[in-house]
Amino acid sequence: MSAVGPLAVIGGGAWGTALANAAGAAAPRPVVLWMRDPEAAADMARTRENARHLPGVPLHPGIRPTAEAALLGAAEAVLVVTPAQTLRGVLAALRPHLRPGAPLVLCAKGIERGTDAFLTDVAAQAAPGAPVAVLSGPSFAADVARGLPTAVTLACVQGALAADLAAALSGPSFRVYHGTDPRGVEIGGAAKNVLAIACGAAIGRGLGESARAALVARSFAELMRFARACGARAETLMGLSGLGDLVLTAASAQSRNFAFGERLGRGASPGEAAGGRLAEGALTAPALVGLAQRRGVEMPVAEAVAGLVSGRLRLDDAIAGLLSRPLRAEDEG
Repeated sequence: MSAVGPLAVIGGGAWGTALANAAGAAAPRPVVLWMRDPEAAADMARTRENARHLPGVPLHPGIRPTAEAALLGAAEAVLVVTPAQTLRGVLAALRPHLRPGAPLVLCAKGIERGTDAFLTDVAAQAAPGAPVAVLSGPSFAADVARGLPTAVTLACVQGALAADLAAALSGPSFRVYHGTDPRGVEIGGAAKNVLAIACGAAIGRGLGESARAALVARSFAELMRFARACGARAETLMGLSGLGDLVLTAASAQSRNFAFGERLGRGASPGEAAGGRLAEGALTAPALVGLAQRRGVEMPVAEAVAGLVSGRLRLDDAIAGLLSRPLRAEDEG
């Protein structure tokens, strides 16, 4: 893949727009920003901003918003930035329009509901033959779109391709590290959303910063156990896409998942806490817990979150359950 070749971004939400801006700033190249809604695409092309998701942030001049799938065929690599639960359908619909062999960079964070499939597996099934990479890390769309310093990880089993993609996307303020452990990167991105809900609930319930710090540490221990059971590398989870992303998401009201948990902690129902916005961790929680149980991995914090978002567990009962777990050596989990 040429370092300055044309790119495409599938998904015109905040994160898709932010990554399109980053790709445009990284090198003088055309960037197609595809979205389902022709009216939204036309409006973005006219105003040169995503007024709904990133008001006041101008689009990079190289970005072409469009709803024409045929324009995706020129892209040498495609960033797929649709929500995790829509990935399979979007790729199935758009696959005929993609350049054969063009790498797919998955930028959503989650596990598919119903199948409990990791997103790399979903992509391999929906678009067979396309190399698949994962991009994840501590990043808020507004920061990336505005050109604030951000570092993320991009992983692909083909190390040379991962390095090429990382170089193609890295710009003045968007630093992309590369690796060959996509499973570890996607587990970090998916699980941290679930665990951040627990941290938000603790703050919403007024349990204090000490409780949040304890939850972050114990959540990370769960994350490491689960990742090892899935064949991921410990060093991946110690990096940006694991520990880095968990720390960010569990400590900021900008995080949808933390904010969702905080509202749960204040007494809102799961429906009220969502407030019409997507909190991917709420959708991922039951899948994560199911995968963990099938692998014999204890994830008590994730299990508590799954109970909370399903309405099966009251917050005070979840807290009591976590605090009454048997004492053990810390390195035993």
